[in-house]
Amino acid sequence: MDDFSDLYIYLDGELVRWDDAKLHVFSPAVKYGAAVFEGIRGYWNESDEKMYLFRLEDHMRRMELSQRIMRFGRVVPAEEMMEATIALMRKNGFRSSVHIRPTVYVGGTGESYATDPIGSFITAIPRGTPKKVETGVRAQVSSWQRISDNVMPARAKANANYNNSRYAGLQATRDGYEAAILLNSRGKVSEGQGMCLFIIRNGVAVTPSVTSDILESITRDTVIELLKAQGIPVQEREMDRSEFFDASEAFFCGTGAEITPLIDVDGDPIGSGSPGETTRALQSDYFDLAFGRKSHRPEWRTEV
Repeated sequence: MDDFSDLYIYLDGELVRWDDAKLHVFSPAVKYGAAVFEGIRGYWNESDEKMYLFRLEDHMRRMELSQRIMRFGRVVPAEEMMEATIALMRKNGFRSSVHIRPTVYVGGTGESYATDPIGSFITAIPRGTPKKVETGVRAQVSSWQRISDNVMPARAKANANYNNSRYAGLQATRDGYEAAILLNSRGKVSEGQGMCLFIIRNGVAVTPSVTSDILESITRDTVIELLKAQGIPVQEREMDRSEFFDASEAFFCGTGAEITPLIDVDGDPIGSGSPGETTRALQSDYFDLAFGRKSHRPEWRTEV
C-alpha cells in the first residue's frame, strides 16, 4: 500500500497533513456521492527540472460546469481552485510526475437534495505513465449500459457517475479483459470506463460525439487537435460497435489513460493486434506537448 503520510492536502482553504484531512461520514458527499472532481496531470520535465500542469484552467472551468449541473448552492470559481492547486504543488515539492484530484463537495448533514454547505479539497500524488500505455489493452463491450443525459448527465464529472464505470470495469476484469467499452441507450458506442475512445477507419479518426453520453474530455479535445495537425481527418459522430471490425487502430484517451492503445475488442484483434503507427505518433506528440519538450500551445502548460 502506498504511503502518502508525508504529503499535504488542500482542504477548505488550508494545507493540512495527509492523515489530518477529514470529511464527516454523514455528509451528503459521503452518503450520496454529492461531489464533483477533476483529474489533472503534472508532468515533470527532468532535463529542464520543471513541473508542468497540463490544461489546468480548462479542467477547473469544466469543474465549474459540473457544479452548475449538480446545482450546488455555491460554485467554487476556477481561479480559486487553480491558486490552491499551485500552492499545494509548491508545498509538496514534487520532482516526478503527479496526478492531481481537485474536488468540490456538499458538506454538512443534509439529505440527497442538499445544495450546501460547499467545501473543496485537492490531493496530489506521484504517478507516472502506466505500462498499458506502452503495451495496449484488450477490451470488452460491456453488458452494462452507459448512463444517459436524462438520467445522470455524463457531462458533469460527478463522483456518483463513476459507479457506472465501476460496474463495467469490474465485469471486464472478471471476464479476463483490461478495459470495458460502454454502449449508450441507443446502442451506440459511448466511451470506455473513465476514458474516451477513437478508432482509425479508412484513414479517418472517428470518435463518439459529445451527445453520445460521453464526458466532454479535455484529453479528447487535445487529441483531436493533434490528429488534425498530423493531417488526419476527424469525425465526431455516432459510432456502431461493428465498426471495430473495420478499424486499423483504436485507442482510449483521458487524463489517467493518457493515450492507451486498444488492441483487441471481444477477442477480435484491432488491425494487427498491436499498437499502430498513428497511435504511436500521437503518443509522441502528446507527451512532447505535455512535458514541454515542444513550444506548441504554451497556454496549456502551467509551470510550477
